[in-house]
Amino acid sequence: MITYFDMMSEKIKITSKLRVRPQPVLKIGKSERTRAAILNAALEFFWSHPFRDMTVSSLMAPTGASRSVFYQYFKDLHGLMETLLDTLRAEVLGATGPWFTDVGDPVVLLNESLEGLVEVCYHRGPFLRAIDDAAATDEQLNKAWVQFFGEFHDAVTARIEADQDQGLIPDFAARPVAIALNHLDAYTLIEAFGRRPRRGREQVREALIRIWIATLYGSEYLENGASDLVRT
Repeated sequence: MITYFDMMSEKIKITSKLRVRPQPVLKIGKSERTRAAILNAALEFFWSHPFRDMTVSSLMAPTGASRSVFYQYFKDLHGLMETLLDTLRAEVLGATGPWFTDVGDPVVLLNESLEGLVEVCYHRGPFLRAIDDAAATDEQLNKAWVQFFGEFHDAVTARIEADQDQGLIPDFAARPVAIALNHLDAYTLIEAFGRRPRRGREQVREALIRIWIATLYGSEYLENGASDLVRT
């Protein structure tokens, strides 16, 4: 089955080969502005409230629009959450694309991808915390959260196995390690960026890159060949 992750990966491969040309400035219509305002209001809500406390009225109050406007864009609050999760998936995929799709030194590409991941989650931290919290008791959101992780488990597993085939990573069962690393990332990022005040981005990136490099490519690479990566 072709997943969203597969389609976006192919898009990254294609667009990365094209020359970037200046694009005309597009006018954003009222409908797009209203939808964006609702999504932004949801993210702001999650800085201080869990999903279980959200109502359509509390969500729409800061937007200045009525409850009925919400239903023009989303079926219900679960639909809103799934839209936010789809947005997060696309942003994380775009940020982590170098390690998954580019050619070059895998450790340099991994560093670039983790730096992008940290940047995305620095801004989306409250939503990460909200969806993780809600998934513990909400079957519908748990299914979406599990699927979200599953796509990235598949992608990390595939990259590890590809590097193992080239002798860059030791021979071990790739999927359990991919799952462990992805969940470690998620909960590190939730703890760091899910509430105010947020922790410093560089400290979080340094911690993640040390763990990923040591786990996949070996601590000797970190000591001898990649020390600059964790300081830049």
